[in-house]
Amino acid sequence: MKTNTHYWHPRYWPTWLALAILRITIYLPSHLRILLGRALGNLLFMVAKRRRHITQVNIRLCFPELTPKQQHRLVQQVFQENAIGLLETAQSFWAPIESFKSQVVFKNIQALKTAVAAGKGVLLIGAHYTTLDLGGLLFSLFFPLDVMYRPHDNPLFDAVLRKARARWAHAVIPRNNMRAIFRSLKQGHIFWYPADQDYGEHLSVFAPFFGIPAATLETTARLAQVNHSPVLIIGHHRLPDHSYVLSVSDPLTHYPSGHAVNDATQVNAEIEKQIRRFPAQYMWVHRRFKTRGEGEPDRYGE
Repeated sequence: MKTNTHYWHPRYWPTWLALAILRITIYLPSHLRILLGRALGNLLFMVAKRRRHITQVNIRLCFPELTPKQQHRLVQQVFQENAIGLLETAQSFWAPIESFKSQVVFKNIQALKTAVAAGKGVLLIGAHYTTLDLGGLLFSLFFPLDVMYRPHDNPLFDAVLRKARARWAHAVIPRNNMRAIFRSLKQGHIFWYPADQDYGEHLSVFAPFFGIPAATLETTARLAQVNHSPVLIIGHHRLPDHSYVLSVSDPLTHYPSGHAVNDATQVNAEIEKQIRRFPAQYMWVHRRFKTRGEGEPDRYGE
């Protein structure tokens, strides 16, 4: 990375220190990295009170079938998995890409090959799993892809993040550059689009997510219409043996349907299926239900 001189300003020193520590972790054996991640997650569970509260609310809403003790344990696991995911992000930043080839299995890959062969581009719908950046790197071992990018508030970390993603992505497209996204699909590329976060009511419709009305982006269906691209859902998760699995759904049928709520419901249902496979590996620390319908109370008590 070309380092701008202003990045050496003292306000960036904590960022440099954090990046240096993260880079060191890529040299740890996988079992030690997992242990370190769990320990860090346990620490964050104790000190990150606001994020813990958000996670507790999400788990209580989405897994009402669990006992309070089981919900508490799942919240702890979410923090552990998020911390492990942070160390996996470091791997995606700096570890040799080819070193992951023997660590990943791709399930239902033929469905994606068939979708690519149609020549209409592929809209690959992702979600915010703890393996977010590493999942993109793993996918790039099988197919080239274009990804959406949200600028980070810290300019130094933003520069590192963009350079890291450019290692494995064919194109890194800012989320507001809709022309570039349209062009990606019209050129027949695979475009990876995370569609699981709450961006507010003006961009969304309310559709069930784990049975809870959630603000869900309408943009997904609109993108699919650009080039009549097939839409597949992707999941990426770590297995107990420290290897990884990528899996894609079959193309969504009758999508888009022209009915915004039905389309959003279909996408949410498919994302939910992926999350339920490894529920602790989803980023429940985000306020997935922050946007409320008229007259509804704030679910997070904020």
